[in-house]
Amino acid sequence: MRTPTRIPSRPPNPYEELAELADPEPSPHGDPGPGTEPLPLIPLRLTYPEAEQHGEPDDDAWSPPNHRRAKRGRRRRRSPFAAVPRALKLLVALVLCTGILVLADRCAQMYAEKQAQQKLQQELHLAAAPQVDIHGFPFLTQVLEKRLQRVDVTVPHVAADRVSLAEVRASAQDIRLTGSLPKSIRGAVVGDLDGEVRLSFDDMNRELAASQVRFSRRDDHAVDAAGKLTIAGQELRVRAQARLQLSGGHSLSTNVDDMSLDLPGIATYRPGKGKGLTLHHETAERISRDAARAKALLSVPALAERLGVSPADVAAALRSEEELHRLTGAPRFVEKLTRLNLIDAAVDHPWLLRKLGIDPHLITALTRIRPPELTDRLSFSFSLPKEAHDLQLRDVRVDKAGIRATLSAADVPVGKTG
Repeated sequence: MRTPTRIPSRPPNPYEELAELADPEPSPHGDPGPGTEPLPLIPLRLTYPEAEQHGEPDDDAWSPPNHRRAKRGRRRRRSPFAAVPRALKLLVALVLCTGILVLADRCAQMYAEKQAQQKLQQELHLAAAPQVDIHGFPFLTQVLEKRLQRVDVTVPHVAADRVSLAEVRASAQDIRLTGSLPKSIRGAVVGDLDGEVRLSFDDMNRELAASQVRFSRRDDHAVDAAGKLTIAGQELRVRAQARLQLSGGHSLSTNVDDMSLDLPGIATYRPGKGKGLTLHHETAERISRDAARAKALLSVPALAERLGVSPADVAAALRSEEELHRLTGAPRFVEKLTRLNLIDAAVDHPWLLRKLGIDPHLITALTRIRPPELTDRLSFSFSLPKEAHDLQLRDVRVDKAGIRATLSAADVPVGKTG
């Protein structure tokens, strides 16, 4: 029997001997080691007491931090203009500055317009301030050059004799300014001015309503006047035409002619030389059928002679009804009767007018009225303000709305120009 070979032992390690003398280390898994009583484990719960009482789930469980979300939040808190290009910022700043300059230019223009309105009202002695519109942009550049491109002026209701002008419009160009603008406007010199004066039929009809006459267009240079006049207590229809004419380039007047005063259904009276009282066609027909009226008319020798009836025929007609009807029944008799002037009979034979159905007192009152007394009721005129002596009225026309006259001027001084 073999005896096992003995392996010689290693020499003792001095470090291991030192390790045995040291205190034992705690177990990494919480094991206290042999002979040691383990400590009780206390559970750590990260929940709120309120949630625990109500049985709500714990939504605030711990989770690892999300660094991407934190970085994204930090990016959101950056300035909104940080990423805007510098060129765009400069463009926005330029637009804002331009808007401020335009606003300042507009304010200066409005101030200058207001000052010009006051100056014109004072210079022309107007009842109301005119409307002034300064054109051209920029305004301040024109001010620095002391020359405006164009200014429009509208003056409403300028006094003109018996009526008011509807309005005066003027457009001035090449205006040379004097004074310091817009702070102080001393005056100006208007290089070229064109305008228009309008006299409205509506204004004329309203302001001349006392005579109950209305005006309307007849042709390019004449106005029709039609309405009613009360004479000797009886209302008559009046018609006339007023022809326009310029007087010295500063005023407009009318020449009223072709006037007629109508007794409805009876006769027409035309004042003036060579005119008189004539019967309407229906009145002449009634006289030709009425024997008594026809005999009364033929019994006046002067009227019978104007009708072209010989004395022998008159005598036969006065003796025989048959001869009377033969004479008065002819178509030419009625035509001649409508052209017969009865004005002499009104003076010498008032009874004849009464026989024909015409009030002799009315005819007498008409004959006593002189034509100027009637035309004054229908005439009208207007003149430019005397302060506007540099303006000249030119062409005058009549349109559907009223009377229009053009005006023009050159190198017109306004205010203090020295």
